[in-house]
Order: sequence, then C-alpha cells, then structure tokens
Amino acid sequence: MTDTIAGTVDPAFQPVADAFAKNFSERGELGAALSVVINGKTVVDIWGGERTKRSADTHSDPWQRDTLVGFYSVGKPLSALCLLQLIDQGRISLDSPVSHYWPEFGANGKADVTIRHILSHQSGLPAVREKLPEGAMLDWPLMIEKLAATEPWFEPGSQSVYHTNTYGYLVGEPVRRLTGLSIGEYFNRYIAEPINADVFFGVKEQNLPRVADTNWHPSGAAPDPHILDMASTEEERMEAYSYFNPSGLSSLGVMNTPAWRRAEIPSTNGQGTARGVAKIYHVLAQGGSYNEVTLLSPELLAEATRVQWQGLCPILKREASFGLGFQVTRPDRAFGTNPHSFGHFGSGGSLGFADPDLKLGFGYVINDVIPRWQSDRNKALIDALYQCV
Repeated sequence: MTDTIAGTVDPAFQPVADAFAKNFSERGELGAALSVVINGKTVVDIWGGERTKRSADTHSDPWQRDTLVGFYSVGKPLSALCLLQLIDQGRISLDSPVSHYWPEFGANGKADVTIRHILSHQSGLPAVREKLPEGAMLDWPLMIEKLAATEPWFEPGSQSVYHTNTYGYLVGEPVRRLTGLSIGEYFNRYIAEPINADVFFGVKEQNLPRVADTNWHPSGAAPDPHILDMASTEEERMEAYSYFNPSGLSSLGVMNTPAWRRAEIPSTNGQGTARGVAKIYHVLAQGGSYNEVTLLSPELLAEATRVQWQGLCPILKREASFGLGFQVTRPDRAFGTNPHSFGHFGSGGSLGFADPDLKLGFGYVINDVIPRWQSDRNKALIDALYQCV
C-alpha cells in the first residue's frame, strides 16, 4: 500500500485507508491496525506505524500483521459474552442473584444483586473499599475475595455507574464457578478459537513477543501514592478507588510488563488484533451466528444490546447508555450512522462494534493512548467508512 501502511483494502473502501494514513501523518498516530468485515467479506485489513515509541538510540520496530496490543475497555463486552453464553445455555439466569453461583458475594447488602446488575454496571461495585496492596489486580483470588466482602457504593439496581476496572472480575467469577475455567480460558475456547479470532485475556508466553508497547499520555507513571486519601466525599472516593485501588489497576506504571500482559483483567487488559475484534463483531452483526458458529442467540443478543439503564454516570462525568456489557450507539458516542449498532470504546480510542443493518464488524486497535474513549482518529475512520457503504 504505502511505505508506512500495509495490508489490503477493497478499492471501494480506499477512503478508509486514506483516513487511516492521515491518522499517522496528521493526527499523531504511533501504531495501529484496522479491520472491517461486511457480510463475510473483509473489505479493510490494514496496519502501520511502530510497535514501540522510538527514541534517538532505538531502531524502527514496525507494526506487523499479527501484532497484538492492549485495547482496554473494548474487552468489557467480549468478556460479557462468556457469561451471556452460559445464560443462553440455561446454566445461569439473568435475573437470579449472583450469590446463587458465588455464595460469598451476598455479604454486606449484596444478597439481591443479580447477574443483570453486574452485566449492566448496576451492582454497586465499581471499586473495592478496602485499600489493596500493590499488584493486587494481578491476583484473581484476592480481588474476588475483596469484591465479595465490599459493601456497595450505591443501592444495587438504582443506577448505573461505570465499573471501570472491576467489571471483568465480577463477570468472570460466575463463569469460573460454573465451568471451572478462568474467563481467559473460557473466552479462548468458546469465543475466540471457534472463529479464529486473535484476541486474549491473559497472553501466553509464546505470544508475548507479538505485543506492542503502549504509549500512555502524559507519562504512564503510577499516580500520586496519596491519591486515595485526597478524596473528601463518598463520590470522590468511589471514583478514586475505581481507578487507583491498587495504583496499577488502570495499568498505569505496569501496562508494558509481562506480568500485566499475562494476567486476566478483562475490564482493562485484553490484547488482540483489529482483525480478531472485527471477526467477533461480524458474527454478532449477523445476529450472533455465522458459518455454523453461534456466539449468542438472536434473542439474548437483542436483550444484551438493548439499553438497560441510561443517565448521568458519576465516573464517566457524562450521559451514558449501558446494555449488558455493550455500549449502545448514541449521538455523542456513535458507532456509525445506523441506530441498531453496538460495541465498546477503549481508553485512548480503540474500538470494536457491530452494525447489524450492514452486517458489519469493525475493529480498531492502537498503542498511543490519549486518555479518552472517542478521538479524532477513530471518528475519522468511522466517518470515512460510512461514506463508502
């Protein structure tokens, strides 16, 4: 294609490739990949830039076809798919208490918290109240123990508050209790492998060399060690603890370490290719099944992509619309121009979504993270795409 952009693009979608190239030349992109699949045909599959941020004494490390990269909250609905599959199979009920499957969870006022509540950010557990030791986010049993013991920050079911970093633990533990598999193992076996999607929660040793470094603005350093003590109100504490209890929970200071990449923190540290993300959303855009592979029934997919709660979220500081794991398209966070689209942004602008009206799956992954979801980069790609369809 060009010296900096590799891959393939259907000629009818050349404006998308042009917008992708402009992200590098005009919008500061470091390294990225983009994939779009429409009704079984891959119309865009491109990548470019650098896997690591170069300094004066480092050599070029170009993005490859199989480069993996962390995509942050793009992983939330992908992890939710694991629990939704078990609901489809009748092994767990959407409106049953979580404590039916995870008895310890019922402590401290959570006996009536349902599976629907945890899937739609309504469980009241966007953070653990007890201060956790450094590295606790890498210890699944410890995080599960502390979440089970935590008193809700708000009355469960009364509102949705974005569970920035706890979501994957809350969704993953019922999966583990029912199947004996970690959520990463379950996801690989029943979501990713059947459609050959190169996406992981917990990167195995042999795949670590494929992972691109994340460049986080402004520094990627750990937060002020006293940040949890600075909050003066309950809402401020909830927000601070949701991001920084422990300090590395949001990946700051640890995102490029092997320990972070190996761990299973599905809210935050999923790793994959754009192609893998687009494949999953392409199946969902078909109604949940494609080529004899079923990820979800049409009925449950419809419920999962219906707005379960919307309103002002005190964590996000804006209006939000939550489904069951998925974000539902809305004018200020649009997945294209069609009203039935659904997906999820990741911090910095990574994105996966499905457009059922076009039978379209979209995946975009990056390694230069400016801490916000929507960006001028992904907006340029979406705008160019919808001019072509």
